[in-house]
Amino acid sequence: MIQQSEDLRWQSVITRDSSQDGQFVYGVSSTGIYCRPSCPSRRPARSRVQFFGNPIEAEGAGFRACLRCRPADPMDAGMLQVQLAREYLEHHAGDTVTLKQLGAVAGMSPFHLQRKFKRIVGLSPKAYASALRMERMKSGLRQGDTVSRATYDAGYGSGSRAYEHARSSMGMTPGVYRRGGRGLSISFAVVPSPIGHLLAAATDRGLCSVMLDDDVSDLERKLQVEFPEARLERDDAALKPYTDQLLSSLAGERNTPFALDVSGTDFQHRVWQALRRIPAGETRSYQAIARELGQPGAARAVAGACASNRVALVIPCHRAIREQGDTGGYRWGAERKRLILERERRQRDSRKDQSVPA
Repeated sequence: MIQQSEDLRWQSVITRDSSQDGQFVYGVSSTGIYCRPSCPSRRPARSRVQFFGNPIEAEGAGFRACLRCRPADPMDAGMLQVQLAREYLEHHAGDTVTLKQLGAVAGMSPFHLQRKFKRIVGLSPKAYASALRMERMKSGLRQGDTVSRATYDAGYGSGSRAYEHARSSMGMTPGVYRRGGRGLSISFAVVPSPIGHLLAAATDRGLCSVMLDDDVSDLERKLQVEFPEARLERDDAALKPYTDQLLSSLAGERNTPFALDVSGTDFQHRVWQALRRIPAGETRSYQAIARELGQPGAARAVAGACASNRVALVIPCHRAIREQGDTGGYRWGAERKRLILERERRQRDSRKDQSVPA
C-alpha cells in the first residue's frame, strides 16, 4: 500500500475524509485516544497528533480506541470491497487495469464497483489510477530517475501524455519537478494580519501561494518544502500590491481579481470557481457545492479540492462547511476559519445596516 506523507494524512484528518478510513489511524497525545480519519470529534492541535498504520500499532503505543468512531471495529462489506479495489490499483499502479478486472478482485459487478468506489473515495477508479500513476512518476523523479525512466516505469504510454498530465496536476513539466523547481523564480512576502502572519508568493505569471500561520519561520519552511530547488527571494516591496489587497479584503473591501498561477485538475478548478462565487459572509456545504457542479455524490471530493487550495482567502475555501452547519476542517486551522467567517459576517451585516435609510 502506498505510504502517505504525514501532511497528506493530516489533511485527511482535518477534512474528516472517510475514504481514508482503514488506511491509517491517528492518536492524540493529550487524551490518549486514537481515531479514524473521519471521526466526528473535535480536531486536535497538529502538535498533539501521531499517525499509525493500524489500530494494533496505536494500541501498542499506549493509545485506546475512541468510543465515537470505533476505529478497531471492522469496516462494512462495501468499504472492504472498495478497499480491496484500492489496494489492487496501488499494487498495479504502472499497469492498465480494466473495470472488469477490478470488479473481479472486489467481488462486485463493474457497474456497482464504479458507483460505490466513487461514492466512498470521491474519484472514479480510472481517476484514482491516474493519480497513482502521477505519484509513481513523482516518486521516481524524487529518487533521481531520468524523466524517461520515471515516465515509463509509471505506466505512461508516451512522454507527451506524461507531460500533459504533469502540467495539469503539478503546474510544471516532469523535468522541472525532478529538479525541485530549479529554474523557477518565486518572490514572497510575509505580513502580519488580524488572523496571524500571512505569506504571499508569486511567479512572474501571478500569485502561486497564500499561507497563514502564527510562525513566520514555519511559513518560509513550508514554501521551501514545496519548491526545494526554486529561487526563493523575500521581497516585501514587490509583493506589496498582493499583500495590500489581501489585507484589505480581510477588512471587508472589494478588490480587483488577482492574477493567479495555480494548477489543478479540471474538477478542482470547477470547485475553486464555485467557491469564488460564494458572497463574503455566506457559506455553502460541501454537498451543496457538489450539487451545483452536477455531481451530488462528490461531497468528499469537493472537500479534497478545498484542502488542496494553495491560495488561501483568494479562493475562499473557508466558506465551505459541513452539511450539518459546523465549520469543519481548514488547512490553516479550524479556529482561524471560524474567525475569518465571523469577520466576514460582521462586515456584511455592517454594510446592510449602513444601507438602511435612517
